[in-house]
Amino acid sequence: MLSSIHLLQPHFLSLLRIVSSLVLFSYGTQKILHFPAAASVPPVGSLPWVAGLLELTLGFLVLIGFQTRLAAFVLSGLMAFAYFIGHASKSLYPAQNGGVAAILFCFVFLYIFAAGAGPFSLDNLLKRGRTPAAA
Repeated sequence: MLSSIHLLQPHFLSLLRIVSSLVLFSYGTQKILHFPAAASVPPVGSLPWVAGLLELTLGFLVLIGFQTRLAAFVLSGLMAFAYFIGHASKSLYPAQNGGVAAILFCFVFLYIFAAGAGPFSLDNLLKRGRTPAAA
């Protein structure tokens, strides 16, 4: 059974990438596109607005698996920055300071940076297109 699960590992990597980036992308759509409707929208050019723009654009790149490592690296840093700027000063404990999502996103995107996009991605599709066909 473990060997069967091991064979599915690359597919679960793609699933982790798709689901986590879709969730982060939705934060960007809320801040930038105002969808779904948000209680408050950050002013254009503010730090939360810039974060939303990165969540929207880089989240979409990770979602489709294009330039995944670079986009995931930047998103990991963004989430670390968000944690320390917006949460860490409130309390040492993430459950108390509201920073659980930021920490999880930080390390999920750091893992995606290290592991790559997985088989269900544009990166993988383009890589296969560049390799010479076997004779």
